Amino acid sequence: MNLENKVAWITGAASGIGRATALLFARQGAKVALLDLDEAGLTTLADEITSLGGQPLPQVVNLRSPEQMESAAAEIIAQWERLDIVIANGGVNGTWAPIEDLSLDEWNATQEINLRGAFLTLKYAIPHLKKQGGSVVITSSVNGTRIFSNAGATAYSCSKAAQVALAKMAALELAEQRIRVNVICPGAIETDIDDSTRKRDLEEIREPVEFPEGKIPLTDGLPGTALQVADLMLFLASDSASHITGTEIWIDGAQSLLQG
Repeated sequence: MNLENKVAWITGAASGIGRATALLFARQGAKVALLDLDEAGLTTLADEITSLGGQPLPQVVNLRSPEQMESAAAEIIAQWERLDIVIANGGVNGTWAPIEDLSLDEWNATQEINLRGAFLTLKYAIPHLKKQGGSVVITSSVNGTRIFSNAGATAYSCSKAAQVALAKMAALELAEQRIRVNVICPGAIETDIDDSTRKRDLEEIREPVEFPEGKIPLTDGLPGTALQVADLMLFLASDSASHITGTEIWIDGAQSLLQG
């Protein structure tokens, strides 16, 4: 699945799934624009990609800002004159709390990063993708798509469910321009996204659930890896997935089938 001469834009690139995807794409020959607010993380990643012989473009950008996102997309075109692949991966878990205790600011913060960020990524990438076609992959979650038993995750789950709707609307709208839009829904993956989770007062709303042999049947309860998700990203971004669009794919070791 060679990505030689392809240009990829990866949001949330400094850590976790985004970082693993950036490294994998670079190894496959893609030029990679790396968007994140973590300047130190981006610098480290860009240096690693350069050491592999790759071509990185680090972008310290707030994906909630339309002005910054539009400028970031324009910077990619100025640098490489094309855009082929978009990985809309930037996101947070946000605040998990009972609905009546969740503030409007907490709700909005999660939607702005996860949903607004994905929308702005697509909005400013699409004009450039239309020139030759391409692939968009949005990182959603098992939460909001198959799992609804994680107490307090209302804002997060709603943002993730909406990302699936965004992808399906975009897939149909952009099919004539040969732009494919798909969604991946990871389960428990070894990343640091839990560091962005603020949980409070969940015990009073948590429903008791007993899992027979751990929460992830395929791996005896062990989480997946960011590289496993990156492998799926690579497949969907490549020509091997040329007839796949408007589709969500769960990558969770059957976790959501047990917990959903």
